[in-house]
Amino acid sequence: MKKSEEKKDITYEQAAAELESVVELLENGELTLEDSIRMFERGIELVRFCNKKLDEIEKRITILIEGKDGMTEKDFHPEDMTI
Repeated sequence: MKKSEEKKDITYEQAAAELESVVELLENGELTLEDSIRMFERGIELVRFCNKKLDEIEKRITILIEGKDGMTEKDFHPEDMTI
């Protein structure tokens, strides 16, 4: 993603789909060396963007627990989930 594109609203899902396309192009092996390097750089930018989005979402996920002291927030841990 170019810097100007990163500032646009792009969803995690869009970035992940584009990353998948980049990986397919690289695995295909038909790109020139220069194009492969450009695609690799784009892939790195997309991975960083996705990781940043996931980190932001993880920070926002909290579990509200009602206790004797009222509502408290607890960090979300997947292992705490019960079905």
